[in-house]
Amino acid sequence: MKIGIVSDSHGSYSHLDLMLSHKDAEQAELWLFAGDIAMDADYLAMVTDKEVIRVAGNNDWPGGRLPDYETVDIAGHTILLTHGHLFGVNFGLKNLQQAALDVGADIAVYGHTHVAVEENIGGVLIVNPGSIARPRDAANGSFMVMDLQTDKSPVVKRIRI
Repeated sequence: MKIGIVSDSHGSYSHLDLMLSHKDAEQAELWLFAGDIAMDADYLAMVTDKEVIRVAGNNDWPGGRLPDYETVDIAGHTILLTHGHLFGVNFGLKNLQQAALDVGADIAVYGHTHVAVEENIGGVLIVNPGSIARPRDAANGSFMVMDLQTDKSPVVKRIRI
């Protein structure tokens, strides 16, 4: 199953539209939205007609309408989805890795830093798609597409728009 991963759109529908015009985005059967700004996930669901699993970011407070994290089981993998600010991701990924282990996840997806990451730490694949609208690691925003298959390692592709 192909999963689209996006974060930190900060109200920029034009960047989401640019992302969705990419051929890899068209293959996504489901989207993970790692926060900032919640209504952007609603827009993504509306224009793609795909399920969007979403969590609150630090800029989505104090609404309380979205959880701070979700766990999702897909193709034999368990994913911990969070924005990351509550796990101190600006200062390292150890807390996020431990949170993933605590819920039995082999994949952790986060945002918040606006910097793309793909790293395996202690048996947990940790990914951050970077910011689609306000990247801090390049001139252009990015998103990811993850291919998940039972009994196979995840394959992650980062795409710049």
